[in-house]
Amino acid sequence: MTEEREGMHTVEEQTTSEGTPETLAGEAEETLARAEEGTAEAAVDTDAEVEAAEAEGEASEGEGEAEAEEEDEHLKRAKWYVIHCYSGMEYKVKRNLETRIETMGVRDRVFSVIVPTEETIELRDGVRRRVERRVFPGYILVHMILEKEDGTIDEEVWHVVRHTPGVTGFVGIGTRPTPLSDEEVDAIMKRIESEEPQLKVDFRIGERVRITSGPFADFTGTVVEIYPDKGKARVAVSFFNRETPVEVDFLQLEKV
Repeated sequence: MTEEREGMHTVEEQTTSEGTPETLAGEAEETLARAEEGTAEAAVDTDAEVEAAEAEGEASEGEGEAEAEEEDEHLKRAKWYVIHCYSGMEYKVKRNLETRIETMGVRDRVFSVIVPTEETIELRDGVRRRVERRVFPGYILVHMILEKEDGTIDEEVWHVVRHTPGVTGFVGIGTRPTPLSDEEVDAIMKRIESEEPQLKVDFRIGERVRITSGPFADFTGTVVEIYPDKGKARVAVSFFNRETPVEVDFLQLEKV
């Protein structure tokens, strides 16, 4: 009997230490509930982080758009001005000015310096040659904000440009620099950005010329029409005591 009682006590102790099935099930449910609660909290934290990141991105995008609009408004105040320099020194003066713009910290107001050029076709010794030539020898275009919002001249910008070595002055009315009109700028840009080279014409209407080759070689006559786009001219020559117009290539003409 004593052994049976001791055995019963042992079973009871084991049951007490390990817990009943009902107790274990309750603990499992509690653990699962805590895990689900933690998962839910983590999901909430993740959603909050995503929302915060999206809000920050939208704020940054808004700031970027505002800065871009402000920059556009700033650029709208810029105009094209013409400065005069020594002929043949345009590119050297351009480099000098660009260096001063950087070193003197006015890049926020002086944006571009251009020596206007165009590609032309010249006739030399009976041969067509492509040549890049300056559209306005002795002049340079500068895109900048020279006037303050109150209409007065920005003395710092004026000083940087005017006192660049090689610059002899601004083009304008009186002593005040005058910006180019939009129409003038469009015409210049269209000319220098054209992909088709311009044919340089050395002949004028009414000028006496001699035909150097072709059926009318050695005939002399007068230029009556010029066709730059075709590279030809119409020349009136005397043929059987009559003035007869003939169309001749520029390469077949020379001045008398």
